[in-house]
Amino acid sequence: MFKTNVGGIDRVLRIVVGLALLAGFFLNADATYRWAYLIGIVPLATGLLSSCPLYSILGISTCPMKRS
Repeated sequence: MFKTNVGGIDRVLRIVVGLALLAGFFLNADATYRWAYLIGIVPLATGLLSSCPLYSILGISTCPMKRS
């Protein structure tokens, strides 16, 4: 489907940050800009899919190289 370009540590950090931001959305019901926490969907999705469209555009990859 998508080319894998997100490595192990990067992937874990994206998932943790995404979950933390989404938790903030649910825990801060009175916040003025509560909807801004929904940006956590982006790092969560890229972490779960192991593919980042921005990395693809910039030609970056944090995945370890495959050795033959």
